[in-house]
Order: sequence, then C-alpha cells, then structure tokens
Amino acid sequence: MTKQKRVGLIIVNTGNGKGKTTAALGTAMRAVGCKLKVFMVQFIKGSWDYGELHVVERLKPYLEIKPMGEGFTWETKDRERDTAVANKAWEFCKQLIAKNQHDLLIFDEINNALEYGYLAVTDVVEALQNKPQEMHIILTGRNAPQEIIDIAHLVTEMREIKHPFHQGIYAQKGIEF
Repeated sequence: MTKQKRVGLIIVNTGNGKGKTTAALGTAMRAVGCKLKVFMVQFIKGSWDYGELHVVERLKPYLEIKPMGEGFTWETKDRERDTAVANKAWEFCKQLIAKNQHDLLIFDEINNALEYGYLAVTDVVEALQNKPQEMHIILTGRNAPQEIIDIAHLVTEMREIKHPFHQGIYAQKGIEF
C-alpha cells in the first residue's frame, strides 16, 4: 500500500444539539497528540472564563485559542458593532489561512455569524476553496449554510434529544464552559 498525501479536510459541526465545539476540541487534542499545529478562533466567545482557555496554555506551541467575540447573538443591541466584531475575527482567520503556519484551523461558532448575516457566505466559501491543500479547517455552530455544507468533506449534525436547561438546570462549569 502506498502512502497517501495528506488531504486538508473541511469539516462542519452543526445542529441544535450540544457538542459542536467539544467535538472540534477533541479533534484538536488528537491533532496535538500527532504534533500538528492547531489554532482556534472563537467568533462568539469573548472575555468569559472558559475551561478550554486554561488547558491550552499547557499545550502551546501546538494549540492556541483566540476568543474574538463579544457574546453577540441574534438578539443584538447593536447589529453594526456585532457585524464589525465578526468581520474582524474573519479577517484574522483569512490571515491564518494565508500564512499557512497551522495544520488545523478551527473557526468556532462561525456558522452562527453566517446565519445572522454578520459575514458574507460567498467570502467564506471562497477562502475555504482557496485554502492550502493540506490544511484542515473545522467550522462549528448551528445552522451551517448550505453553501458551506456543499463544499465540506465531512458534516456532522448534533441533534438535541434532551437538555438540562429544559429541566431548569443552567450551564455547568467544566461541562459547558
């Protein structure tokens, strides 16, 4: 059997169920275990204290995470500002793609930014189609646009069956953040 050249995959973790970011982080751990360089850009998460930010310090230089969001949502108070924040994060992502210094890039919650209209789907599709051949990219977030699904190599939909929030239980530290 001949060795196959690495093919950079476009992976989408989407759906209403929990686990999209967690699955991406699991893939990041696997990549780090193989000494691949990984960079995660978080589109929505900002200054809140997330567990993954504590462990990543121990995994440098193989894994870096950059929160670039301000917690924007579909219930925005300032759509113009949210759009500017999302576009700043996307410009940073495009620079990461162009520099080609990482084996795996994770664009956490980018699908949400696309769904809310903060980013142009055509711009994201173009950048993904022109990425370095061996670079893997994971896009997470609910409601991935069909255009993203169409160019992806792997799409997983997380489906909520039961959630503790509906039982009056709020997000648990170490599980959800």
